[in-house]
Amino acid sequence: MFSIGTVARQTGLKVPTIRYYEQVGLLGAPERTEGNQRRYGKDQVERLGFIKHARDLGFPIEAIAALIDLAEHPDRSCAQAAEIAQRQLEDVREKLERLTRLEAELSRIAKGCSGTGVADTCYVMASLADHAHCGSEH
Repeated sequence: MFSIGTVARQTGLKVPTIRYYEQVGLLGAPERTEGNQRRYGKDQVERLGFIKHARDLGFPIEAIAALIDLAEHPDRSCAQAAEIAQRQLEDVREKLERLTRLEAELSRIAKGCSGTGVADTCYVMASLADHAHCGSEH
């Protein structure tokens, strides 16, 4: 059995994050010592590793809960897990497209700067102001 601090070091998670995962039901309540300190078993540490890896891949809490539910019912088809992963992949691809557009716009703005002064001649400031003005009309 491991203390929450030991589990945090082993998994690379912060103590409040571990407590949060307990609160939202991703991790079962740990055993408690007579002094009411949490004690985690090997299975809980492995579950936290699973959760951390899924979070590192960007899966939302709801998707992780669904994956955990599937893991607890090995008789179910893994098609649901594949659907969850596919949705996450699509979300990542959409984010990449947005980031690519963002990169192009920022590159355009940064290259347009002459470095002469912020007043009326700053291309960066003018570009941001023009976009803000255009956005308010829509």
